Amino acid sequence: MAFVKAQKSRSYFKRFQVKFKRRRQGKTDYRARIRLINQDKNKYNTPKYRYVVRFSNKDIVAQIVSASIAGDMVLASAYAHELPNYGLKVGLTNYAAAYCTGLLLARRVLKKLEMDDEYQGNVEATGEDYSVEPAESRRPFRALLDVGLIRTTTGNRVFGALKGALDGGLDIPHSEKRFAGFNKDGKQLDAEVHRNYIYGGHVASYMRTLIEDEPEKYQTHFSEYIKAGVEADNIEELYKKVHAAIRADPTPKKSEKQPPKEHKRYNLKKLTYDERKQKLIERLNALNAAAGGDDDDEDDDDE
Repeated sequence: MAFVKAQKSRSYFKRFQVKFKRRRQGKTDYRARIRLINQDKNKYNTPKYRYVVRFSNKDIVAQIVSASIAGDMVLASAYAHELPNYGLKVGLTNYAAAYCTGLLLARRVLKKLEMDDEYQGNVEATGEDYSVEPAESRRPFRALLDVGLIRTTTGNRVFGALKGALDGGLDIPHSEKRFAGFNKDGKQLDAEVHRNYIYGGHVASYMRTLIEDEPEKYQTHFSEYIKAGVEADNIEELYKKVHAAIRADPTPKKSEKQPPKEHKRYNLKKLTYDERKQKLIERLNALNAAAGGDDDDEDDDDE
């Protein structure tokens, strides 16, 4: 057998440095992150804000985050599971819900900074691109879009959340090329198509198609919509009411759920020394009593 030279020696492994934990887990793109958080040195400790949008199977998370040595600091956050408080009880992860979540976060952070009266944003969503104009006193709140590991395809829901934040009054550098309705050949945004997505028109269209072609599938697929009384014809009015409710009061609602009176334990409670001692005494007394009872029974048998 031919001699095979060892390519990785002990000195190689002694010097081997593992990658960051979140890189190993495949959760963070550090190449993108470092470009988003790098701040000019002449701006000293000025925070550089990111507009972070993440999607799960049942929820949408939107946050305004700034990086620090101690870790990321969250200035404000909004979640799709808060939308039932504003009248939207179903379809909490689609493009229209992403728009509502972005709008809620924008109005919430501006209210927190007392800029909500000065920067109203785009009150009526028309689907056209919108960028906030600086006012005379304070500059608009600026943040950079952080999409994480999402593929930034045209019409992705993350751009629905971006559009919501823009219409809410935030200043976010962007292009209209990735909004739903952008025509690659004509290089132009079709505002009517984009408006249709913002108000859930694509969902209504699918509902109508299923009602005509597959009524049984419609009953199962849109069962929650049917329970909530949401139909294809009234879905646009529903979203208009949700947008108005968000603008009226974007402050976070406190949970009405009561904390449990007794916490369920899955392991035994740790006893103190005195408790263990008392338990041992009780056990010995019980054994002695049982032994005494057995002796009495034997005496009775002998007699």
